[in-house]
Amino acid sequence: MPDPEANFEPQPLVLIPVMAEDVARRRRRTVLTASAAMLAALAAGGYMYKRYTDPLHARESFDAGTRSFKIARYNQAILSFDRAVALKPDFADAYLLRGRSYVGNAEPDRALRDFSKAIELRPSDPVGWVERGAAYLELNNFMAAIADASQAIAVNPKLASAYNLRGSAIRKSGDPKKALADFNQAVALEPNADNYYQRGATYQLTGEHQLAIADFTQVIEMIPDLGHAYFARAESRRAIGDIAGAQKDHQQGRHLDGH
Repeated sequence: MPDPEANFEPQPLVLIPVMAEDVARRRRRTVLTASAAMLAALAAGGYMYKRYTDPLHARESFDAGTRSFKIARYNQAILSFDRAVALKPDFADAYLLRGRSYVGNAEPDRALRDFSKAIELRPSDPVGWVERGAAYLELNNFMAAIADASQAIAVNPKLASAYNLRGSAIRKSGDPKKALADFNQAVALEPNADNYYQRGATYQLTGEHQLAIADFTQVIEMIPDLGHAYFARAESRRAIGDIAGAQKDHQQGRHLDGH
C-alpha cells in the first residue's frame, strides 16, 4: 500500500491580506488613545488651574462683599459672598459675613444656616457661636441664644460679647437679676459703651436706678451724642424724683435725635 506521506510536499504559506478597514480601525484606535491621553492631561491641567485660581477669585468676591457690607448694601454683599462660597466651599469667613448680611437685611432665619456652617468649619472659633446666638435672640429663641453664648464662653472665657449676649437673652427671658452677673462680667472684661448701657438698662429693670444712672453716665461720657442714653438716664432720674435732671436729659435726647 502506497505511503500517503510519500508524495506530500509542503505548501507555501498564504498570507491573508490586511483589509483597508482593519488598517483604518487600527489608526482610529491609535488616534483615540492619543486623544484620550491628551484630554486626561488637559483635564488634569484644568483641575490644577482651577484649584489655583478658584481661591483667588473667591477672595476677590469676599473682598467685594466686605466692601458692600460696610456700607450696608446687604443684597449686593450677599451676592458677592454667594460667589465666594461657590468657589471655595470651606470659606468660613464668607459664611460669617453672609450671615451678618442676612441679619442686616432683617433675615435672621436665613443667617442661622450660614452661622451654623461657619461653626461646622471652625468649631473652636467662638465668633460663630456668638453670631448664631445673636440671630437666635433676634428670633426670640432665648434658650438657643443662651446655649450658643455659653458655648462661646466655654471656648473663650474672656470674650465679653458672649457674656453680653447671654445676659441679654437671660434678661429677655424674664430674669434681669440673673442677667446682671453676665453684664458685670462683660463690663469687667471690656468696659465699652454697649456693655455699660446693657448693664444700666438691666439695673433699671431691677429698680436700682442710682446704679443705672451711673452706667448711663459712663455711656454718655464715651459717646456724648448718643440720644437714647439721655432718654434712658432721664427715665431713671425721674424714678428717683430728680425731675429737673430728667427734663434736662430728655431735652438733650430730643435735640440729638433732631426733634
